[in-house]
Amino acid sequence: MISVVSTVESAPRGSGTPASSLYQRVRKVLTRDLLVTLALGQVLSLLICAISLTSKYLADDFHANTPVFQIFLNYILLFLVYTTTLAVRQGEENLLAILKQRWWKYMILGLIDIEANYLVLKAYQYTTLSSVQLLDCFVIPVVLLLSWFFLLVRYKAAHFVGVGLCLLGIGCMVGADLLLGRQQGLGEQKLFGDLLVLGGVTLYGISNVCQEFIVKNLSRVEFLGMMGLFGSFFSGIQLAIMEHKELLKVSWDWQIGLLYVGFSAFMFGLYSFMPVVMKRTSATAVNLSLLTADLYSLFCGFFLFHYKFSGLYLLSFSVIILGLVLYFSSNTYVAQDPRVYKQFRNTGSQLVTDPPLVSRGVPEPSVTYTSLGRDLGDEVPVRVA
Repeated sequence: MISVVSTVESAPRGSGTPASSLYQRVRKVLTRDLLVTLALGQVLSLLICAISLTSKYLADDFHANTPVFQIFLNYILLFLVYTTTLAVRQGEENLLAILKQRWWKYMILGLIDIEANYLVLKAYQYTTLSSVQLLDCFVIPVVLLLSWFFLLVRYKAAHFVGVGLCLLGIGCMVGADLLLGRQQGLGEQKLFGDLLVLGGVTLYGISNVCQEFIVKNLSRVEFLGMMGLFGSFFSGIQLAIMEHKELLKVSWDWQIGLLYVGFSAFMFGLYSFMPVVMKRTSATAVNLSLLTADLYSLFCGFFLFHYKFSGLYLLSFSVIILGLVLYFSSNTYVAQDPRVYKQFRNTGSQLVTDPPLVSRGVPEPSVTYTSLGRDLGDEVPVRVA
């Protein structure tokens, strides 16, 4: 027999003015929790902006095209901090215990993470900046589909509208780039570069969904420690095979050294901070937040590289932020059993669901729906048993 138990506290309906009613609605949406989540996502975007700027200086001003070496430095830092932390832990959280249980899974994930970074960085040599910005958005449907089928995450209409607004904002940004003639980076093999971007962002999506599962079910330190171990090993091999000649061509001085240090520090900060945000939200929410990184790079370019300004950039930023607010204003849920995933809570109103007919003698599955974000104060958990 299925029973539904729910408790909903209804706020008293007052006779306030329309202005106060609008204010209360806005305040209900723009909660402190939502604003903190938005801020955390923008910190990640700023870190990616800093990574892009240091990479641009290395490639354009110092002709140091060493993407694998830059990634290798980041994995070495992860190894020194997080892998050594696992090595001194006791019990099941010890490095050797983790390797005995699931070493091959982290080995595959490490390879995926390395090649995702490499393919996207390599694509800039063959295709346009606008193409990379547009095709980067392909990671959003990849993460949505993987989260739906493998993590059993369920979305509402508000989430899809929010995703659509974010992608519309990226379209405005690319449109402004085309109007201003910012087509730097076009090579003779544009199709090959576009395929590199698509391959890279697909691997990014797989890596992000795996990361969300690990940080929410196992440990953030375990994920970063394993990435440091296998990432440094395989990127070191790739560096020795593919980039040793390019590394010898670098004209080393204190400025290049400082840029490499800055890139490694920003990359390490991104890898260390992203699992914190992902545990609070989700892989989809993190990737939506990162869509503003290109805009931050453009804003910096106005002062550093004398880029031309367009009002479409501000419109793009506003539309993306609006999409993020709409996405974060409604919680996603995890269905423990896919046979009943359609019966999830409507946070905007009281749950009204007639118990389905049950055949005698056929036990029904027990399902608990869990919010991926922090529940709002007026929401009450619902359990179907």
